[in-house]
Amino acid sequence: MKKLFSFIVLSSLLWSAQAQSKKFNTILYGAAYYHEYMPYDRLDKDIEMMKEAGISVVRVGESTWSLYEPEEGKFEFGWLIHILDKMHAAGIKVILGTPTYSIPTWMAKKYPDILVEKADGTKMGYGIRQNFDITNPDYVRLSERIIRKMMESCAKHPAIIGFQVDNELSNYGANNKSYFDNFVKYVKEKYKTTDNLNKSWGLNYWGMTVNDWNDFPTRRNSTNPSYKLQWDLFGQKVEADMLNWQARIVKEYQRPDQFITHCFMPWISSIDQLRGTQEMEFPALNVYHGTQGGAKGEDVMWSDDYFRSLKKTNHIVTETNAQSTSWDSRQYPPFDGQPRMFTYSHIACGANMVEYWHWHSIHWGQETYYKGVLSHDLEPNRFYKEVSVIGNELKKIGPKLVNLNIKNDVAILYSRESEFAIGHMPLKDGNTYMDILKQMHKTAFRLNIGTDFVLAENANFDGYKVLIVPPLYVATDNLLKKISDFVKNGGHVIMAFKSGFCNENSEVRHVKAPGPLREAAGFYYQEFSTIGTLALKDNPLQVADDANKVYNWAEYLIPETAKVLAYYADPNFAKYPAITENKFGKGSLTYEGCIVSDEIQTKLMLNKALELGLTTKDAITYPIVTKHGVNEAGKTIRYFLNYSGEEKTFKYTQAGGTDLLTNTKIKTGDDVKMTPWGVVIIEE
Repeated sequence: MKKLFSFIVLSSLLWSAQAQSKKFNTILYGAAYYHEYMPYDRLDKDIEMMKEAGISVVRVGESTWSLYEPEEGKFEFGWLIHILDKMHAAGIKVILGTPTYSIPTWMAKKYPDILVEKADGTKMGYGIRQNFDITNPDYVRLSERIIRKMMESCAKHPAIIGFQVDNELSNYGANNKSYFDNFVKYVKEKYKTTDNLNKSWGLNYWGMTVNDWNDFPTRRNSTNPSYKLQWDLFGQKVEADMLNWQARIVKEYQRPDQFITHCFMPWISSIDQLRGTQEMEFPALNVYHGTQGGAKGEDVMWSDDYFRSLKKTNHIVTETNAQSTSWDSRQYPPFDGQPRMFTYSHIACGANMVEYWHWHSIHWGQETYYKGVLSHDLEPNRFYKEVSVIGNELKKIGPKLVNLNIKNDVAILYSRESEFAIGHMPLKDGNTYMDILKQMHKTAFRLNIGTDFVLAENANFDGYKVLIVPPLYVATDNLLKKISDFVKNGGHVIMAFKSGFCNENSEVRHVKAPGPLREAAGFYYQEFSTIGTLALKDNPLQVADDANKVYNWAEYLIPETAKVLAYYADPNFAKYPAITENKFGKGSLTYEGCIVSDEIQTKLMLNKALELGLTTKDAITYPIVTKHGVNEAGKTIRYFLNYSGEEKTFKYTQAGGTDLLTNTKIKTGDDVKMTPWGVVIIEE
């Protein structure tokens, strides 16, 4: 064993020969693997099937603290090392997860204060994962111990190429005393004095002034929007700090060629991913998509764009659909071709690895019907056969696809503060902010206009021609000035309603809306109204009659320099513009004072893209989705993905090249046929 652990592979078909670079040499393809869940020992058989299918990587270990430490202070990693040895002998790489997201039974019994107490007073019990306060001192102490014991036993194993700290981390709704005490400390550090706090949060309202930090009210009954916003932001900080803390522990043991990551869920307001990846090379994404008739693409591809943009680097996908995803018996296994199309969709958006959750279907537990690559019979099946096709394709062409450099002209601005604050003062059911963000991304996605994301907290618009802004309800003056300067210097903005209304404390600005954006937007307003559904006068965007609609919210815009693009058809709102465009400096700002239909959003974005030369009238559009980037050899790779169950044909208008999947030459002007759910990858 000592000889095995001292041997570090310096060259590999899958991993960089230069240890410090931590770059992938090919696309990794695999699944989460839990031998401890198997009904019998079949490790050798699983590895044999993996190799036949072209599986190159597995993720292990993150779910079983109870086996590593069956009794407090008693540790057992031999079974894990046996799996690592077998994977290494087979040439399959391993990502090892720290097991801190599911505590063992003895911990819940001995340290009951670890279990989450929620703001409504309820307390979580044992029987499900992620049921503890991550700030609890006993949890933190025991977590550090299990991480260090795992690293001491396994970190240098030559099979391991990287570490996943925790799993889908959240604060789990904690409102425990430890959690609350840390929140008060956070607020005190941020505002310094109670006078600053009272002024910033407007606590004189209803006589809620805090004159002593020891009198700070709990979250349970708080109605103050500023309190709610800071509570949510604190939760994100706590989660990010936990990830960075774990990563720093792992760094004490890792080899120079091993990376550290965390698997984030795609609901991006659940955690501050930017802060939480400070100690990591790149983020990982757990993302699940629609299948069968629900395989649309736009439901998940926005998250690939977001996570690729986070650190301006390639990301990895640690979980995505295998056969089906369900916590009950309802099943929607993918149609033939859909798994392959989605795998290449992730890679086309910059993913350097795609893993399924998980290798085999589990025979017991909550996720019995969350089916893996193998069904419950553990034999080859339809999905396994498609995995084998993909895996063996990637063996050949993976080196040409890895580390794709994607350059886009359009960015979407994401503001977690605005998402939270709009949720505290909702204008309709559901998550209005994310509804609009996803609508705007879907529009670009279907028009084949590539998008990155920029974050409000470190916004940098350099290099972009167009900035798309979902409702920027909460923003600093500095951020609004950045947007105004972007327009003045030649940028173009498409912006949703409510933008510029509140400052960073969720305090309504005491100037005419949209505050510091007024000059760039070319209007002001003082009133707004909830509406049902209204038509636009004379159908100005020339969409279908049933799509010429706006919804839910109307701001009474009063133009100063802005040009009106659309008025409401309703006589009670007819004098107020629904949509405006203002030329400011060298650029423009298009503003939507209401929620517009998908078709209107499409026309607004298409018109701006045509004006700027970002697309053409005869460009390929959905259901054929195109993506492109430059590989490490300096060659342009173009993906064409058919998001439909019908055969499609498109005219290839780019420089000639080779279809990497068929080794067929493609010339400019050729008609290219695509199978249902098909993929074409052309290297120019």
